[in-house]
Amino acid sequence: MLVKKITVKQWQLFSIVGLFIFSGLCFAAIESYQFDSPQMEAEYNQLIGELRCLVCQNQNLSGSNADLAKDLRRQTHELLMEGNSPDQIADYMVARYGDFVLYRTPLQKNTLLLWLGPFVLLLVVIVAVFVKMSKKQVLVAPEQVAMAKAKQLLSEPQEK
Repeated sequence: MLVKKITVKQWQLFSIVGLFIFSGLCFAAIESYQFDSPQMEAEYNQLIGELRCLVCQNQNLSGSNADLAKDLRRQTHELLMEGNSPDQIADYMVARYGDFVLYRTPLQKNTLLLWLGPFVLLLVVIVAVFVKMSKKQVLVAPEQVAMAKAKQLLSEPQEK
């Protein structure tokens, strides 16, 4: 096995290449919004925590780095700064993107299955288990030949 020693010049070259590769991380954008009051900032944080990222689908806007999530955070900030209430902003997002944008979907006709489905399924399982357990087991009488053989085996003295 040949082991090649790395020279000082090679270390310098690797270091420079590494700096160029990882220097892109320095330019990562950090969103920073200015608010008129701490209450407005709290409303903003609550809103982006309750609105779903439509790209990621399993993350809220605050936890997503998708471009659409960035746009929705910016739009939420702009709507708050215009004086809209959190309810108005949520209604705007629902009107534009549908109920899916909300993590806590409202109880409506079109979401009834979503809300009641787990309970109905649980009820069906409970009923099925109850029916299965309440059925009486029918014992089948053993055949006469088998009974005679069993009596013979039981009556024989056991050898030690």
